[in-house]
Amino acid sequence: MSRGLAFGQPSRPVMKVAKVRLSASKMQMTPCHITDFPDMIMIMSAYMEPFLKGLRARQRHIAGGQFLFHRGDAVKEMHFVLTGSVHLVRHQSDGSILILQRAGRGSILAEASLYSETYHCDAVAFGATETRAYAKASFKKLLAKSPEFSDVWANYLAQELQSARLRSEILSLRTVAGRFDAWIAWNGAYPVKGEWKLVANEIGVSPEALYREIAKR
Repeated sequence: MSRGLAFGQPSRPVMKVAKVRLSASKMQMTPCHITDFPDMIMIMSAYMEPFLKGLRARQRHIAGGQFLFHRGDAVKEMHFVLTGSVHLVRHQSDGSILILQRAGRGSILAEASLYSETYHCDAVAFGATETRAYAKASFKKLLAKSPEFSDVWANYLAQELQSARLRSEILSLRTVAGRFDAWIAWNGAYPVKGEWKLVANEIGVSPEALYREIAKR
């Protein structure tokens, strides 16, 4: 969903995001101060982990490019990322890939799946990754019996929701330049060359379109 569209380094410092303002002639973007989402999610994960230590879990080691699950698979476990990064992706009708979440160290992968019977996306490891998998039923039981954990979980979901809304706002922009500017504002830095294809997938444009935009700058 988290960056991760969603959006590769798993967690990057966020300095600014884009505030969208429409005019009659063009779409303009102005910076505004917001919460540091990746850092806040890491903080919430740190609060969450002590509660999870009481649950039985199994360690998963996933090679880069390997799938943890596919769209349509039954949701049986919740994955806490220990090392590496897992991308939650959706394949578009034109063959392109949209990254909905970059789940890095300390993130819960596809957290909304706790309330779903099946997965709505594919999860693929970006490089060697290790996760701790908790039974979905045990996770839900812990939420039911621990008000403290429920509060931490609710705060975590709130941060993920805000992050998802920012990704959605970026995808609503009509031009490659607008989406790329918004991505830079959100992440607070220009992407390194090795990440350009990932950024293209994150902002919902073809790699070629993003390369052309970068070449103009």
